[in-house]
Amino acid sequence: MATVLIVGNETLTSSELEAAVSARLRSGSTIFYIVVPATPIEHGLTWDEAETNRVAATRLVAMLDRIHALGAKAAGEVGSKDPVAAVRDALRERVVDEIILSTLPSGISRWLGQDVPTRLAKAVAVPVTVVTAERLAVRSS
Repeated sequence: MATVLIVGNETLTSSELEAAVSARLRSGSTIFYIVVPATPIEHGLTWDEAETNRVAATRLVAMLDRIHALGAKAAGEVGSKDPVAAVRDALRERVVDEIILSTLPSGISRWLGQDVPTRLAKAVAVPVTVVTAERLAVRSS
């Protein structure tokens, strides 16, 4: 049984990520582990840590519900605001066969601007697949 770690935030509800999850399910038995980095939600020059964690937790629950509705097993956690650190933390307690990094399109993605795909690929010993949402997912509040 394959284990796939998905790291994402705003794009967890994207149709592109849903297609990637469905493709893994069609190829065989798959367990998913979701990591939602607690990316700060900025309000001008400040951000509220409690709000950030609440939004990340809401997105995590919604993604777990979507995967369970597809008939798959899934668990997850809210992680560090740095997606690479969040994945490293999650990998301390589990072995995965693949990591899917779900991100916003180039030009609006902070993660692409920070070269997270390359940094993540260098930090782990498993394949990293980047799934880019064509449009913004609906924000949770």
